[in-house]
Amino acid sequence: MKAGIVGLPNVGKSTLFNCLSNAKAQSANFPFCTIEPNIGVVNVPDTRLEKLEEIVNPEKVIPATVEIVDIAGLVKGASKGEGLGNQFLANIRETDAILHVLRCFDNDNIIHVDNSIDPVRDKETIDIELQLKDLETVQKRLERVKKIAKTGNKEAQAELVVLLKVEETLLQGVSVRTINFNEKEEVFIKSLQFITAKPVLYVCNVDEQSAVSGNSYVDKVKTAVRDENAEVIVLAVATEADIAELEDYEERQLFLEDMGLQEAGVSRLIRSAYTLLNLQTYFTAGEKEVRAWTIPIGASGPQAAGVIHTDFEKGFIRAETISYEDYVLYGTEAKVKEAGKMRIEGKDYVVQDGDVMHFRFNV
Repeated sequence: MKAGIVGLPNVGKSTLFNCLSNAKAQSANFPFCTIEPNIGVVNVPDTRLEKLEEIVNPEKVIPATVEIVDIAGLVKGASKGEGLGNQFLANIRETDAILHVLRCFDNDNIIHVDNSIDPVRDKETIDIELQLKDLETVQKRLERVKKIAKTGNKEAQAELVVLLKVEETLLQGVSVRTINFNEKEEVFIKSLQFITAKPVLYVCNVDEQSAVSGNSYVDKVKTAVRDENAEVIVLAVATEADIAELEDYEERQLFLEDMGLQEAGVSRLIRSAYTLLNLQTYFTAGEKEVRAWTIPIGASGPQAAGVIHTDFEKGFIRAETISYEDYVLYGTEAKVKEAGKMRIEGKDYVVQDGDVMHFRFNV
């Protein structure tokens, strides 16, 4: 599962990517400095993992990860191939969620492609280009489906209804993600990979003084997206990138505290991206390792086991399960068992975020 960082040129995408992944994507004060998408595998900050490490004292600790892709800046006309439009749109189609970076700071030394700062306009520029590309996709599909539907094909007729709903929405300048589909329609829509169907998180890139409370630009963004059911995160990207360069953890914390922050904004961003991707975590805890495993929200016991090894899923018998809260409360697995708080869960169990699990299987 991948989240793609998108935005106009020079809004701070590559700086944010560097900050997130510590991979050094080229960051320069001109458009299109990120020509190939850079991919970073980012650890998901989780205080629960630290707590389990304290209790178990394992040989190693392995956090959950999320993949972040830094994608070339988009300009007006991208849907028609302007700039790096075709490449940008192909790269974003391959991601599962969008981190949309908006410039919410003034700085005469950093050029803006439109020569003025207006994050709502910038957002609309990108929205329009993505919607136009989706409109092209839906209209191509409609040509084919209309012909088949005329023959009386029931499946094509059902598809036609959904496609016309999508076309109408896009023609109104509204993204596909705002449409409520039923379960069957959802499966069909996913297969078409509409770009504007992907969940989005808005990242307002601000100056250091606005890192805690935001500014008037951020307020405008929040007003503009209030009906989108999308989260808005405020981040002083350049400052956080400088802090991330510091080797000493305590020194980094002191700088963050000076800014009025309890933790790095990128930590909040990574956790939000993880949720945006519809992911959650379960843990395994033993002397050799304490590990966070990534699964989709709603995964069953066997599916969770399959993340460790496919044999675990095939031969799944049961999952010995402890809630994270009980594990911390009682302090050891033995004490959890004594208190009767270890649960035996079967194949139909829906794994909960934070479960500490041990699988029994037979192949």
